[in-house]
Amino acid sequence: MKTFFKFMLAVSLFTFASIGNAQKLQQESVSISLDLKPILQLEMISPDQINFIFDQENQYRNGIVKNAATIIKVTSTVTWDLYAIGRAKGANPNGKTFWNQEESYESSLNSVADIPLSMLEIKQHTPNNGINHKQAIYSDYSQGFIAPYRSNGGNSLYVSRDGTPSPPNETGKYIAGHSGISGDHKNGFMNPGSYISTKRKENNFMYVIDYRILPGFPAIFPNAYNADATVAENIISSAHSSSLLAGGSKESADKSFAEPGVYTMNVVYVLLEDQ
Repeated sequence: MKTFFKFMLAVSLFTFASIGNAQKLQQESVSISLDLKPILQLEMISPDQINFIFDQENQYRNGIVKNAATIIKVTSTVTWDLYAIGRAKGANPNGKTFWNQEESYESSLNSVADIPLSMLEIKQHTPNNGINHKQAIYSDYSQGFIAPYRSNGGNSLYVSRDGTPSPPNETGKYIAGHSGISGDHKNGFMNPGSYISTKRKENNFMYVIDYRILPGFPAIFPNAYNADATVAENIISSAHSSSLLAGGSKESADKSFAEPGVYTMNVVYVLLEDQ
């Protein structure tokens, strides 16, 4: 049986070779081009407007939290960074880093309409897995909102000093990635990928965002801080600085509080290529 199998195999190969030699062959080709365009796509699920209405004592004391108010989804074929920034129209005479006052309910000698954009706090539910921990005190917004009676800048929203959407520096907070330049800091960037295809335990491409506003008593917004969370920007601190520049007294600045009214601002999420 073993010999017969070998003989049949030889005949089959010979027959195939004979057929191949008898065929006439003509062929043409077509050139195929491959053009992979870089993709950098941010998808955001969020209400167009998120309202905070403070009309109760406990709301001033404990703040108001909007849970899972914004969901951000990222798809990218290049290394990337993601950050949030507070923006205003810049109509406030004292600068572009304050909320827009749309309506005033009641003004007084010590009421202040200069409410810092940085008093808005955000919390991300997926930590920044591309950060450089050695550069910033708070490299992202993943820490929980701190108790109302303890002032802290860990969740204070980043605001550019010149009012532009320029990214934070190496000491500022990012949602994902860091510093904007991959060559500057090891693991400062996020690798390409998508929220659709990721199978890792941590989803580096989808971020659920909570918001909190904590006015406090008096309403000075104690958790407003600068980009690296080292300098307080609450109303008393801001008024104190303005008072000193204008030759005023520290006592008048210490009595300052937020003027009742309607205020607006924008939170802009910026996805950029890290190169």
